[in-house]
Amino acid sequence: MSKRSLTVKVAKWSAHHPWLAIFGWILFIALCVAAGKMTGTNMTEPKDFWVGEAGRAESILTSGDLMPPSVEKILITSRDGAPNAPSASAAAEEISRRMKDLPVVEKVETPIRSADENAIMVAVTLKKEYRAKDHVHALQDQTEAVQAAYPDLYIDQTGDGSISQGNEKALGGGLKRAEMITLPITLIILFVVFGSLLVAGVPLVLALTSIVASMGLYGAASYVFPDAGGAVTNMVLMIGLAVGVDYSLFFVKRVREEHERAGGRISHAAAVEIAAATSGKAILVSGFAVLVSLVGLYVADDVIFSSIATGSILVVMVAMISSLTVLPALLVKLGRRVAGRSGIKFRGKTRSSASVPLLPIVLKPVMRRPLLTFLAATSAMVILSLPAFNIELKVEGKETFPRSIPAMATYDKLTRTFPAEGVSHWVAVQSNPAYSDKVVAALNGLAEQVRYDPLFAESGHLKIRTSEGGGVSLLELPIPYNASSKEATASLEKLRNELVPKAIGQIPGAEYAVSGETARSADTVDHLIRNLPLVAGFVLLLSFIVMLFAFRSVVIGFIGITLNVLSAASTLGALVIVFQYNWLESLGLSGGGFVSSRIPLILFVILFGLSMDYQVFVVSRIREEALSGLTTREAVFRGITGSATVVTSAAVLMISVFLSFMFVPYLELKEMGFGLAIAVLLDAVIVRILILPSVMTLLGYANWWPSSQIGKRMSAQTKAG
Repeated sequence: MSKRSLTVKVAKWSAHHPWLAIFGWILFIALCVAAGKMTGTNMTEPKDFWVGEAGRAESILTSGDLMPPSVEKILITSRDGAPNAPSASAAAEEISRRMKDLPVVEKVETPIRSADENAIMVAVTLKKEYRAKDHVHALQDQTEAVQAAYPDLYIDQTGDGSISQGNEKALGGGLKRAEMITLPITLIILFVVFGSLLVAGVPLVLALTSIVASMGLYGAASYVFPDAGGAVTNMVLMIGLAVGVDYSLFFVKRVREEHERAGGRISHAAAVEIAAATSGKAILVSGFAVLVSLVGLYVADDVIFSSIATGSILVVMVAMISSLTVLPALLVKLGRRVAGRSGIKFRGKTRSSASVPLLPIVLKPVMRRPLLTFLAATSAMVILSLPAFNIELKVEGKETFPRSIPAMATYDKLTRTFPAEGVSHWVAVQSNPAYSDKVVAALNGLAEQVRYDPLFAESGHLKIRTSEGGGVSLLELPIPYNASSKEATASLEKLRNELVPKAIGQIPGAEYAVSGETARSADTVDHLIRNLPLVAGFVLLLSFIVMLFAFRSVVIGFIGITLNVLSAASTLGALVIVFQYNWLESLGLSGGGFVSSRIPLILFVILFGLSMDYQVFVVSRIREEALSGLTTREAVFRGITGSATVVTSAAVLMISVFLSFMFVPYLELKEMGFGLAIAVLLDAVIVRILILPSVMTLLGYANWWPSSQIGKRMSAQTKAG
């Protein structure tokens, strides 16, 4: 049967035509890169992010060409803190003059002084046809020139364009640090596993080339699922390194085991074929399990999730292809270097490829008292998951961005001095143009009503803008709080549920909605929470079907998805403890008092896929042993100990990759890296060593129901004995 399988046929061809396979892979990478360069990347548009009431408000404003433009703000303060510094007014005038001459600038507002007379702000509006972060450097050059001319002043610039540009630089630097940490550590771990630097480099090179190829393909794919920005690159890098290295590791380790089992008496090509029939099949099944999980992200109906799913699916597919095609060719060409005994020398001895110290010692009592082990380990996971029921989800905003970004430090300084220049609610109204005056009067009344409300910022220059023709109106109401704060949420709810309906509701046919940073965050969270059950159900069902067809067992499928749900819940509990409750703040691990809104769904989907890797490889080894005629208890023991080195090594590699993202200075990526690292740790230790063997031991032959294949093999083995 194995000889007729696709994995064996492909591996056999690759092993017998190694140079063709290797050059074919190089050509494939080149074509993918060329395709990406030819097509470019199709970026998302603002309307792709519209969700809920905030989306309706922005749709109204767009129809009236009233979407607030990008504004850069220059803050001028005295270095000695003296109020009314004589040179400050002159600097403000020069800033205004210089900015007005720039082709990207729409207008420059009249400079305004702070209430304490210690600062001057100049607001510069960019033309809508220019993308702020791509052209903000022109404004920054002028700000720097004026700063050089007035050394007695602090002249700083902030705004969405400056902050976005600073974020990209900080993110790029963080990712470079993550790569500098991840790649050497991965190579060291692989060297420890294989005892050969050359062999260790093979999985790493294949993973990196898979990432390069998939990013090229992603450019073309973005015309179906538009690219939502840097999140995709981060996820492709993270997932690509994890699965790319793991799939190669699984295959190479199996080749070495077959050489050891045969005492070196089989050819390299024969060892590759055997590995293709066992580990190759497991790679195929686990890869499909990961792909099925990632497809669930499309169900969330979110442009960011769709782009992440597309990039991640591509890198997993390419990693699978590389492991089953070019990897066998490389292993045959490396020959004896691969066949050599695995592992580095320890105290003068070389460990066997299947040995993991202490695991048999730990596993024996687990299987002697499976019920006690199952109850204790499961209870620990359930207790860890309890904080997840109090999870507070919000969209990451300016309050969590790194303060090492100059524009963010200036933003903090600006909002302390001018509280009305921070977060705002946008009240959008669409009505019959005949009622335009009534709408404006109602919005003026609303602005007056909140003027002295502590939930809103006092501002003497509130403006109501009306579209040409009078059909659409906009009122911006600033608030002196962070977008994710409780006060910001309270002001939004007061506007939506009380003030705006009362002010606008009496105007015939008027349609109104509220948007802004806080509104977008609230509506995004609501949208994701509504779709979470649908995504979870989709992933659970398809993952169960994959396990059912892979192992011909309803019970194994049910065990797999149940343990993965337990791992996901425990991981979310750990995230809440660390990033919401800030229990590890003394160790430098802290968040904004919430969990980023997209993290639970992404973690659930990716964790489910990666956990299936371990389930498939471990259960595949257990099933192999059971098919040889062993009892379930013996098959579980030998299957887990036999796969221990490869699965443990894979877990360590994944954890090192994910933890490296803790060095990226962004809350969402920190939460993602920490969450996936904890998930893999729990899955590899608690689930694989304690819960899985105990539950399979308790179930015995029932594990394989309704398949009768294992029972027949056991009966035949008994008769033969």
